[in-house]
This record gives sequence, C-alpha cells and structure tokens, in this order.
Amino acid sequence: MSSPTEIELLEKVTKNPFGKYNGNEARYVLEVLDSENPKNKELPWATRLEDAFAKKMGLKYAVAHNSGTSTLHSCLVAAGVVAGDEVIVPAQTVIMCGWAPIYHNASPVYVDSDPQTSNMDPEDVRRKITPKTKAIIVVHMHGLPADVPAIMRIAEEHGITVIEDCAQCVMGTIHGELVGTIGHLSSFSLETKKHLSTGEGGMVATNDEALATKVRKHAGLGYKTLTAGSGLRAILPREFQNPAYKRHDTLAWNYRMPELTAAVGLAQLERVDAIIDRRRKIGALYLEVVRDCPWLVPQEVPAGYDHTYWTFILRYEGEDATGLTWSDFYDLHAANGGDGFYAALSIAYEEPAMKERQFYGTYIPENRQLYPNEFVFPKGTCPRAEAYQPKIMKWKTNYRDLDVAKAKIAILRKTIDMARAKGAASLSS
Repeated sequence: MSSPTEIELLEKVTKNPFGKYNGNEARYVLEVLDSENPKNKELPWATRLEDAFAKKMGLKYAVAHNSGTSTLHSCLVAAGVVAGDEVIVPAQTVIMCGWAPIYHNASPVYVDSDPQTSNMDPEDVRRKITPKTKAIIVVHMHGLPADVPAIMRIAEEHGITVIEDCAQCVMGTIHGELVGTIGHLSSFSLETKKHLSTGEGGMVATNDEALATKVRKHAGLGYKTLTAGSGLRAILPREFQNPAYKRHDTLAWNYRMPELTAAVGLAQLERVDAIIDRRRKIGALYLEVVRDCPWLVPQEVPAGYDHTYWTFILRYEGEDATGLTWSDFYDLHAANGGDGFYAALSIAYEEPAMKERQFYGTYIPENRQLYPNEFVFPKGTCPRAEAYQPKIMKWKTNYRDLDVAKAKIAILRKTIDMARAKGAASLSS
C-alpha cells in the first residue's frame, strides 16, 4: 500500500469534521516552514500567539513557554521566591506544582482539598501560611475554578503572590470573571490532553509589567533586551557585532516556545470557544446520567462558577450500596463496552520522587535552617485529600463527536443499573 501524498494528508487533517487539528493548524505550520516568507521574521508566530492570547484573556501581557511546567518555574521567579522560601500548593494535583518550588530551592507546603469541589481549601491555606510563605499556586482542578477570590483576600493580608494554575481550566469563570485574570500571574498548559493542544507548550499571563518582564527574561536566557511585551528583537547589527557588546544580564533558562508549536497554538486559540462549549455539553450529559445515583458524586459547582470540564470526575461511594469496589465497577463498565475511566493522581507528596527525596542533599543542599522539615510529609499531612483520592473516577470529556459521546455515556447508565441490581440481589440473599 502506497503512502498518502502530501495533498491527501492535508485533506485528511483539515476536512475531517471530528479531527483535533482541523482548523488553521496545517496552514499555519506550512507558513512557518516557508523559509522565504518575510512575515515570519517581521512578526514571529510566538508573538502572534502571545498577542492573541492576551487579548482573549483581557490581559496586557502573555509570554509563551515550552511547557506548563516551565511556566510555573518562571512565575515563581517573577514572584521573587528565593532559597528557603515556602510555596503553598495543593496536595491533590500534578506533582509539578510541588516540583516547581524545588527547582528554585524553595519548599512546597501542601494544602488539603475541599472534598466537595476537589480544589484547595482556602481555610487550610490560611493555616499553612508562615513568615516564609512567598507564593501560593492555586490549581483549578478538572476544569472547575478554585476559590481564588477567597485565597486572594488571604494573600493580600500577608503580601503573598498568587499564581493561578489554569492548565485544566481555560475560559472558566467566577461570577463572570475569567480564571487566570484574578491572581497576580497565571500559568497555562498546552500539552496534548489539554483544552488547547500544541503537543507541548505553555503560557504565562499577567497585567503586571514588572512581573511579565521577569517572566520573559527567565524564559528567554536572560537577554537584556527582553521586555514584558516583546520577545528577542534584533538590534542594530553594528552594535550587536561589536566585540564589547554584552547580551545577558540575568541568570535564566531557555523555556521559549518553538515557532511550529506557536502556529498550532494560534489556530487552536481561534477555536477555543467551540472546543470548550463541546466539553461543557459532554459534562451536562454525564450530570444527567448520575443525577439520581447518590453513590456517584460529581464535583460541586458553586453558584456563579463556570466549569470547563477538562475531565468529569465522580467520587465513588457505592461499595456498601452495590457490593462493588472501585475496581469492580471499573471492570463492569469496561465489560459493558465503556471507555475506561481514570483514577485520581496520587497525593503529590506520596509519589516516590517526594518520599525518597533523592533531590535533598544533591540538587537541594541539606540545610535544616533553610529547610526545617527536610521535605518530609508524613501520612495525614492532608487527611481529606488522602481519603478522597482513592474514590475518584475521572471520565473522558474530549470526544469530538457528540454522538459518540452520547453512546459512550449511555453505557455508564447501563453500568449503574447493573450495579444497583447486584446490590439489590446481595441484600435480598
């Protein structure tokens, strides 16, 4: 069988109504690959994406990165975090939120979850603040906005910088206000499973010029010509070529976004409203199916909060009612032809990388004055999150064909009915 031609591949990508990249992605990538196109130099694609992203968010500045992990690191640098500082992070989220402080020689301080929303509990944030607290990373888990307004009020009492991690929540709102615009800085991931997908990539957004400048310089190798609103600009060749010219005035990393990635990101951003609207429709389908099932408990969405359904999560409380364990329910659903759902991520400090602390005494120097807890987080550090995590079921929302979504979600209804029947049979026997 012969390989498809370039034209055939383009048609397959761009004309499939359920394709992931069926907007302008292919066209923009081809424009990037046109090495003779002068517009590529006049207006780099990363700059185009930054400008469009900032406009969409209603913010002044956006700085493109190569991942949603490097964005967190840049945010902490901009917040002024230094060795020995503490950064408050959720216990039940991706491990990178705790790693980012460690990258910068600071300590993560883990905060418990609200079991109804799965987001970080503002009151536990208040309890965990110390004189060493420099920043708070607030994560909008599974697409549901966290209580940023309450956390902002707490942070303002102590002069602490708030970073919104919006990796799982693009275009979510709290009383009409976009998440990512409430804190001092916001971090977005454009990784392959996110609402907006470039394969890998990230973005930092803010209204603060000083913070944006620090972020851009940290992500751009510390070139002294970098500013809040612009990437590396060409200077007069005569000055640049002078042997006395000095380029770098800041210790920094290369976290810049490649042009091909930016081109895909711009095309994805053009369709963001439709992408998120589809996920919300799928979330509504799940809610309808579990509405009368008391032992499958969805995230509680507070009044005025707008969920974007990066995933649809349920807390399984059905073992007593059905006699089925979490794994039993999984197996039953799979046997019925359902797509497999996922377990919640491990509590971050229970991951081997944190428990074994291989970074302590190597990457991080042993120093009890700077790190009094020595990065030890015993069982019970965040008891609600620890109890909540094993019960979570994470359901797929990234179907691009609503008819397929409806068919797959109907299988969940069948599984619930079968589980109820098993429970009723065991009670009557």
